[in-house]
Amino acid sequence: MSTQIKVPALGESVTEATVAKWIKKPGDSVLLDEPVVELETDKVTLEVGSPAAGVLKSIEVQQGVNVSVGALLGTVEAGAVAAKTEAAPSSGKTAEPLAAKAAVASEMPLAPSVKKLVAENALVPQNIAASGKDGRLTKGDVLSHLKGGSSSGVSRHEERVPMSRLRKKIAERLKSAQDTAAILTTFNEVDMSTVMDVRNRLKDRFEKRHQVKLGFMSFFVKACTTALKELPAVNARIDGDDIVYHNYCDVGVAVGTAQGLVVPVVRDADKMSFAQIESAIAEYGKKAKEGKLSIEDMTGGTFTISNGGVYGSLMSTPILNPPQSGILGMHKIQERPMVHNSQIVIRPMMYLALSYDHRIIDGKEAVTFLVRVKECLEDPERMLLEA
Repeated sequence: MSTQIKVPALGESVTEATVAKWIKKPGDSVLLDEPVVELETDKVTLEVGSPAAGVLKSIEVQQGVNVSVGALLGTVEAGAVAAKTEAAPSSGKTAEPLAAKAAVASEMPLAPSVKKLVAENALVPQNIAASGKDGRLTKGDVLSHLKGGSSSGVSRHEERVPMSRLRKKIAERLKSAQDTAAILTTFNEVDMSTVMDVRNRLKDRFEKRHQVKLGFMSFFVKACTTALKELPAVNARIDGDDIVYHNYCDVGVAVGTAQGLVVPVVRDADKMSFAQIESAIAEYGKKAKEGKLSIEDMTGGTFTISNGGVYGSLMSTPILNPPQSGILGMHKIQERPMVHNSQIVIRPMMYLALSYDHRIIDGKEAVTFLVRVKECLEDPERMLLEA
């Protein structure tokens, strides 16, 4: 009996998605709820599971096609078993078609030396004939490809790839923020010595007690929620001619993924302990890595924290996440000479950046907010005791 695979409900206000890729192909065995196709909306990427155990019978919509909620994606033959194929005996080696080798090679991880050579010469692995075991691309394959190319030894080509729905939505939102809000950025720096000392002293006991690691982000979330309560305009938004003040702190934590930047929201962060914040962030990180963040995970948010420091950024001006009015940018911790008690000492310093909407937040409020965050981070034990 054939069972239909349909586009599921995609979340509030989302009615359309794009078929990103088929995980299974016709004839493959599938288990009940096993992912068979990946859909991409303008907010998240989600996997659609098989409605029955059996064999994927047909694919009705190809990769890259837009589909609406309830549309037919394919069918599963419930209870069927995938046919077995036997390899024909061979008395000698046969030449494998170049296209087949390239297809296999595109799915194989590259060795570090091969990856480096490909990157240095701006090559596309799928365009190079692979001769390694199981269709792997070897260093010799890349060198041979270069020798057969232009006299300069560098392959010159262009590749045109359609923007994903998520990337398009990110572009639209960021451009809208710049066109609509009066964005300014104010900077400060924080001495991370005490945070690092507290974390090093408590991390083992913290993890043993709460079964989650004590990271830096919980300190920043707690510092921001403390400052947001004191300066509610930074936690507010503009709605037409009104200012909407939130009496709660839903803090978005920007996470970079292969599909683009996503911002899952830690709800009621001001009421959470350090352990609860770390657990929520760890769970979101796992879901982001697996591509399982839901639309609900990223809906709302009253303030955002972005950590460019994980990529080595020393200073940047983050862009607002509409309709929010403030975003804090964290950066790389770097040892610098500082004057402390009339002495020059080496301290682990971090630049902080607050981008804000000047239509609703005055310069005094923005600077005061950032100073309050700095004070909380330089005296973190008070936050721990209050948590």
